[in-house]
Amino acid sequence: MGIHRSRSGAPEWCVVVTTDDLPGYEICQVYGQVMGVVVRTQNPFSEGLKALDGGVNPRRVKVMTTWRQQAIDAMIEEAKKRGGNAIIGMRFDHRVITEFWTEICAYGTAILAAPVESKTGRDDSQAEPEAGSAPGSPAPPAGSAATAPLAAG
Repeated sequence: MGIHRSRSGAPEWCVVVTTDDLPGYEICQVYGQVMGVVVRTQNPFSEGLKALDGGVNPRRVKVMTTWRQQAIDAMIEEAKKRGGNAIIGMRFDHRVITEFWTEICAYGTAILAAPVESKTGRDDSQAEPEAGSAPGSPAPPAGSAATAPLAAG
């Protein structure tokens, strides 16, 4: 089926999508729910903010975006440990733990995805890799760069 793995046996890429499928790929194995959890203080000054003037603070947006990306990265690592090369149905959740701490959680379903063979009998894994990808590594699903972060493989 063209399932690509590195020499260590781990998947070479991991794509994260909020949809329940990956067009052009079939789900070969479902590994179950994976989560990435980040716990952060609600004290903005300890997170590097200098002032709270009530206006839009570009630093605050960057910090919060970083927290979400850290939760996604932790979720991807969990999927890779289980043998997955993709996560479908990704969602975010958060909760206030105490007045000082908050939790950010990214979760989804880890799967092993393989390219579906085209009508010519050639599978999509034989296509030219995208610019910037490592030689010999499979190209991630089409359109994934616009919809989801890729893990460094």
